Amino acid sequence: MAQKVKLSTIAETLGLSTATVSLALRDSPLVASATRDKIKEQARALGYIYNRRAASLRTSRSGIIGVVVHDIMNPFYGEILKAIEAELDRDKQTFILSNHYDSVEKQRDFIETLLQLGGDGVIMSPAIGTPPEDIQLAEDNGMPAILIARSIEGLDVPIFRGDDAYGIALATNHLIGLGHRCIAMVGGTDQTSTGRDRYQGYVNALRKANIDVDPDLRIPGPRSKQGGFEAAVHLLSLPQKPTAVVCWNDLVAIGMMNGIARAGLVPGVDISVTGYDDLEEASIATPALTTVWNGQTEVGRSAARALLDKLSGSHEPDGIHLIKPEMRIRQSTGPLRVIA
Repeated sequence: MAQKVKLSTIAETLGLSTATVSLALRDSPLVASATRDKIKEQARALGYIYNRRAASLRTSRSGIIGVVVHDIMNPFYGEILKAIEAELDRDKQTFILSNHYDSVEKQRDFIETLLQLGGDGVIMSPAIGTPPEDIQLAEDNGMPAILIARSIEGLDVPIFRGDDAYGIALATNHLIGLGHRCIAMVGGTDQTSTGRDRYQGYVNALRKANIDVDPDLRIPGPRSKQGGFEAAVHLLSLPQKPTAVVCWNDLVAIGMMNGIARAGLVPGVDISVTGYDDLEEASIATPALTTVWNGQTEVGRSAARALLDKLSGSHEPDGIHLIKPEMRIRQSTGPLRVIA
């Protein structure tokens, strides 16, 4: 079996000290840029692999961050993760990703495994039903936690997410301003802070406009295109069809528009539809989707930066840090049009 290449081997071939080689491979500014590049090139040529376990014994840091979200297949989380990765890359950190699919047990196993690996910290969008004690376990064992997208009461940790009540109110008020009064809301669940806040924003906007809240016009649950499509079939079967729909996210909204079109109606003309998140797909949908920018890039960047700052000794204030959403008006919404 071939022997592992050591720092001393690289140092000897270049006529440098082992300490200089070590600093260079950790991108220390104490080593000139040209020398760092030369050392890295030689390390690659010799097949040197950085020993993270040995380094963690010296520094008490593994350089590993855990990230756990509901489902990476949701582009909303993909955009957050891209921002987290970019921020961690600047600090030469590696992250391990897990999807919990709203399974508290799966999430718990990941946190325990991360603790066993000596993870430096964890960024998480907690599963439905997560007890505060699960996250406190990480904190009590020296692994700080940062929450994103969802809040949990009874925790003193930084939480970064969009202002969901305000954002949904923006969408609802936009529709009200176009003359709509029979407005449905599709998607979300009262089991999450996000779901509760978005529904409350919808209700508040209707009441402020003196519009009655009709429970038949709320369809909780859907989070996917398929869910939005099926909700469209249901809404179009109602005796009094809504003239506009506020959707939980862009995926639901795109599925909703497909369902409306399948029924022979025109989204944005016969029935207005709004989404939420302003995913890349929103602007190229047919019609282009009116939606709410939810600041997911800012959420990811801020969460990663807060964790890195915490690990370096500074402390981001605990509690909720809200990103203010913005309206993106496109072609999927239009003035009220009465349909038969």
